[in-house]
Amino acid sequence: MIEVKRLKYCVNNQWLESDTDKYMAVMNPSTGQQIAETPCCTREEVEAAVQAAKAAFPDWSQKPAAIRTQVIFTFRDLVNQHFEELSLILATEMGKNLNEARGDVHKVVEACEVAVGAPLEMQGHSTMEVTRGHDTVLYRESVGVFLGIAPYNFPAMIPFGWFIPLCITAGNTIVLKAASLVPQTSMRLLELLIEAGLPEGVVNLITCSRNELTDLLSHPDIRGISFVGSTSVGLKIYQTGAAAGKRVQALTEAKNHALVLRDAPLEWSARRIINSAFGCAGQRCMALPVVVVEECIADRFVALLKQFAQELRIGPAYEESTDLGPLVSAGQKQFVIDMINKGVAEGAQLVLDGRECVVPGYEGGYFVGPTIFDHVEPDMVVGDQEIFGPVVSIKRVKDFEEGLAIMNANEFANGSSIFTRSGYYSREFARRTHGGMVGINVGIPVPLAFYPFSGHKNSFFGDLHCLGRDGVRFYTQVKTVTTKWVSPEESGEDRVSTWEGTINREL
Repeated sequence: MIEVKRLKYCVNNQWLESDTDKYMAVMNPSTGQQIAETPCCTREEVEAAVQAAKAAFPDWSQKPAAIRTQVIFTFRDLVNQHFEELSLILATEMGKNLNEARGDVHKVVEACEVAVGAPLEMQGHSTMEVTRGHDTVLYRESVGVFLGIAPYNFPAMIPFGWFIPLCITAGNTIVLKAASLVPQTSMRLLELLIEAGLPEGVVNLITCSRNELTDLLSHPDIRGISFVGSTSVGLKIYQTGAAAGKRVQALTEAKNHALVLRDAPLEWSARRIINSAFGCAGQRCMALPVVVVEECIADRFVALLKQFAQELRIGPAYEESTDLGPLVSAGQKQFVIDMINKGVAEGAQLVLDGRECVVPGYEGGYFVGPTIFDHVEPDMVVGDQEIFGPVVSIKRVKDFEEGLAIMNANEFANGSSIFTRSGYYSREFARRTHGGMVGINVGIPVPLAFYPFSGHKNSFFGDLHCLGRDGVRFYTQVKTVTTKWVSPEESGEDRVSTWEGTINREL
């Protein structure tokens, strides 16, 4: 029997047993067995986390930025020291293979290395003699308490890469709502952050249901919200938070498309699209689930894609030889299978079917094999809606213009890519695509953390994206100070006698 670990929540750097009578199961998706249970924190416990963050803000925000960054410097080193441990925890509870889990953890390190430069980006600007006798200085200051709502697919990178490093180096505090399916990765990372010298209350971690979370969206003590998840939930969070006067960044669904032109190196392109489409079992918002291909090369391209997909080794996430791990939950597996069934019913041609995938020795795991649909028409759900699984749809077009039009017609615009040797079409694509992150012969055009994660359309709600300079601006507010010093001549006072009078009074 596997011992089911009961998890805690964290307030003021203390790991506490919840008073709740409701716990949420944490599974090993490779086996389908429960490995832990995490609390559905009570409203009182959630409120305690907010009040801890509120109480910690005045002192933390007043610390020099150079002192705040020292915590992140140390945390970054601790993450590197525990790199393999963190990767194994992540792979075990989420299901992405070890190399993908390592990439997830590495993104925490990368974000920390960017966040320690926040004091440079937090510099304001000034103008002397902005008008006669007046000087104006702009400062960037801390905002207050933030709420971070993390998804299950990147339990290291998103909460401890996208949210926390920039948030706290800018002088804010935060309540992190970790994803209940995969809380252990975030919990272990918070343990390391506390070990790095994090003061009490600066970062607090809870797990709860939507009911308790809803109360926080208009909470008077929360100044901003960072969210990653579905479009329906993200839109509600954006509307509710904004109506309550909060700044909100909501990163939501995607249906990224790639356009493969006739001059593209097909085998080279197909191998990169395989990684983009089936990495993390398709459970990432920068996956590449739709490939738009010029008709004259489509047959050959689809044959290559099928060949390379069949070469993927399917197995438990924590084995080094695994290329394609399981989906995160039984519910997500069923959803993906239902979407495949939907594609068949819509009339798409099923070239490769992963519905009956079974891994010997891991029959209870949540596995779906690589799946490829061909001849997907623009009005088919399978080609337009996010599936979040290892499913690729092929849309055939006659030329570049038709392909670009089909891509831009989609309601989502997180990312888009083109595979071609043509400089002209590359430039036209970059200029005219709706995708917020664009790849030229790059399947996953996610920029490094120096740049923002810049989705468009129904893939993002807000004004400032996470990471990069956008991230610094989101977690800071500006203050402008205008100064005028009155000269002795203007005041009508004698300069020397004024000084002498001041000294005499002090004596």
